[in-house]
Amino acid sequence: MTERQTLLESIAHTIADYRTGEIPTPDAAHVDRWIRQFDEDVQVPLLRELDYVFKQTYFSRAYICQIFEEQLMHNEEFTGKQPRDYWRSAHFLNIQQNGRSQADLRHLFGEVLHAQFGLNIEHCGTNGGDFIYLDDALFTGKRIETDMSDWIVNNAPDQARVRILVIVAHTFGEWACSNRLKENAERAGKNLKFEIWAGVRLENRKTYRHASEVLWPAFIPEDDALRAYITEERKYPFEPRNPGGKLNYPVFSSEEGRQLLEREFLLAGMRIRSFCKNPSKVLRPLGFSHFGLGFGSMIVTYRNCPNNAPLALWWGDPEASAGHPLSKWYPLVPRKPYVSEPYVSEVFFDDIFF
Repeated sequence: MTERQTLLESIAHTIADYRTGEIPTPDAAHVDRWIRQFDEDVQVPLLRELDYVFKQTYFSRAYICQIFEEQLMHNEEFTGKQPRDYWRSAHFLNIQQNGRSQADLRHLFGEVLHAQFGLNIEHCGTNGGDFIYLDDALFTGKRIETDMSDWIVNNAPDQARVRILVIVAHTFGEWACSNRLKENAERAGKNLKFEIWAGVRLENRKTYRHASEVLWPAFIPEDDALRAYITEERKYPFEPRNPGGKLNYPVFSSEEGRQLLEREFLLAGMRIRSFCKNPSKVLRPLGFSHFGLGFGSMIVTYRNCPNNAPLALWWGDPEASAGHPLSKWYPLVPRKPYVSEPYVSEVFFDDIFF
């Protein structure tokens, strides 16, 4: 078997449970169709790096259950010495306003909770228990703030500890979200203590961009359209990272492999933007964002791919009619938009959260 075929099958195996029951199971032919949109000389190196990266950043259903079981259920620092009593007393919030990630993660957490302690998540919650907000990932943190704003004012007790549990958190969003929630509680006159727990934390603050764990290019490829695009951004101009920074979480196999992903996904994202007549400013080549070249997260879960990930991974619709802008790019992990999300090429929504 050639290296190319081995890599195609390995990537397909890694993402095999992506949107199970909603789309066909990814196979080697699917991955091959996607990679052929890149220049031939970079296809195998790109597959090689992506194979490594997805083994760090793709969160299957089984892996998320493992995180719950091994890092949370019996974590004495989190639950104290009586974990069953802690979880029995906790109130599991179900307040998400858009999407199904909280409902799905709450169901999954409930399965693990029942298997470990025989508890029914719907029957948990006693006076004085913590309030738990579950979700799969924190990117900007804005969605968590939106979900919690009404709850803080109308339903939260005057005093409580609120714990936000996510599989992955990005450091800038975590900082911003914590501050906004604290301010919201103070305005409501309530004494709420917020804590964010994450199975994995990824660095994406500008101050620490040299050690960032998202796509943050160190160099800009020679491309006229890209140079013009960067020049047009005056409010939040792009600032490159210095190569070689030490990462806490091994997202990339090497600096060389990282730069390959950054370059090729950046150029592909620019190509995708060109399909749109009037692309929104948040539609950036490396993912929805108000800053720089895009958010750049490589996180994908079995449920969905965030729009904060590079456009090259998720943009496009295999079912779109020939000639439609969405038919011009074949996605590796096609994104399932919110019901209220106008997933069209001419106008993109300003909702940049997972």
